[in-house]
Amino acid sequence: MVVSIFNDVIGPVMRGPSSSHCAAALRIGRLARELMGNDFTDILVEFDRNGSLPTTHDTQGSDMGLFGGLMGWDAADALLPGSMQTLKDTGVRIAIETVDAGDPHPNTYRLTLRSDAETHTLRAISTGGGMMEVIDIDGFAVSLFGDCHETLLWSEGDTTDLVKALESEFEAYEILVHQSEKRRLIEVKAGRFIDEAITSKLPNVRSVKRLSPVLPVTSGKFTHVPFTTCEEMLAFDAGKGTPLWKLAAAYEMARGGISEAEVIAKMLEIVKIVRRSIGEGISGTVYDDRVLGHQCGKFDEMMRAGTLLDGGALNRIILYVTALMEVKSSMGVIVAAPTAGACAALPGAVVAMADSMGLGEEEMAKALLASGIIGVFIATRWTFAAEVGGCQAEGGSAASMAAAALVTLANGPLNQAVAASSMAFQSMIGLICDPIANRVEAPCLGKNVMAAANALCCANMALAGYDQVIPLDEVIETAKQVAKQMPREVRCTNLGGLSITPTAKALEEKLAAKRASSCGSGCGCG
Repeated sequence: MVVSIFNDVIGPVMRGPSSSHCAAALRIGRLARELMGNDFTDILVEFDRNGSLPTTHDTQGSDMGLFGGLMGWDAADALLPGSMQTLKDTGVRIAIETVDAGDPHPNTYRLTLRSDAETHTLRAISTGGGMMEVIDIDGFAVSLFGDCHETLLWSEGDTTDLVKALESEFEAYEILVHQSEKRRLIEVKAGRFIDEAITSKLPNVRSVKRLSPVLPVTSGKFTHVPFTTCEEMLAFDAGKGTPLWKLAAAYEMARGGISEAEVIAKMLEIVKIVRRSIGEGISGTVYDDRVLGHQCGKFDEMMRAGTLLDGGALNRIILYVTALMEVKSSMGVIVAAPTAGACAALPGAVVAMADSMGLGEEEMAKALLASGIIGVFIATRWTFAAEVGGCQAEGGSAASMAAAALVTLANGPLNQAVAASSMAFQSMIGLICDPIANRVEAPCLGKNVMAAANALCCANMALAGYDQVIPLDEVIETAKQVAKQMPREVRCTNLGGLSITPTAKALEEKLAAKRASSCGSGCGCG
């Protein structure tokens, strides 16, 4: 699937500590719900013993996301933290098991769903930033991203006549036939579902399921974008010096089949959500199951009183970044940009700097668009998932994107925006992911602040003409290669780094006991 700024990079709008855990799991759950026709009595969830999920699924939001999706809820629903218990209250039996499956991807979900009428299996992976891919349905290897209307038809025997009938009756983007020894699964990707009037006439069809899109920007039959790497973008610009945000808009216009005005309007909505969340964070947040309480309020007071060290606009950036992180930790609404774990560095830096400069929301939106195209280059070539790449994939990406956004706020030229992005990423290669007590709060708070500060430094260095030395595409490829050399223990598994210090383990036990005493059912509602 071709990367979209609004699908893969800036978004989703969500609640929860981790987009790769919570938001992706919710999308998987929604597809699984429709696979069962919204009717199921039993759910078995299996996680591979050597993946990241056995040690993180309950505390980093996989459970609340998955079961919220199975309830049919939205990623920003206020009820999400209690979704597992709510599902149990409807009479659904839930089992979660750790197995030796040998899954190559660390974020693999294996689901078996049963009702009185049928049983289906689904295997999916969370690929980072809330994105996911369904890779198996009922033993058939598939590739579903939730970016179009999927009509699934089960058949037995030869499917030649069935496919011919489909092609004559319905215009699809793609028709795929998956087959085993006795069974056939026909997967029809399109801009709409095949209606019952057509499916009822198709030969040898035993069962039909319809899976709705779960992404905000859907794919068409022919999705072409003008570039997918930084080098290609610079060639596309051909020395004209087009502002980075305009190139980002051109990309998303091609990707989503929408106008520039629509692209900007979508980003303006995101800006408004971020600004509301910043205000909420500064005012104060309360949530029991968290490592860090409300801290940014005191920072705000001291900044206003002039009793902090003079950091200029950087102090406002620190305030906004920490406010967003506190909202995330309290299960408030945030925007994964590019992930929930790194949700604060980019938007916090952009909104704070724009406020300091007296700029408005449209300038903020354009800066975020500029950051979005940098994120496209990262997501196309690599990942935002800390489970795959460590915090360099989250915090490093956020810093790289934010640096380009800040240059854009300063009306810096294209080459300087790209240089800032490269420099910011270079200085965060190798950063591990080691959340304390399995909550995405510490050292994540400091890493978000560091990423934002790094972005500001690199933006100013680029504006002053500092040499990036290594092109951005090569930096991304280097981070990808470094990730392969990183032990799994320091890639968001709660098995290494600060997460296994005596203090961290004691805090984890304390929070686990608190959760158990406050919710005897173990629903994880906090």
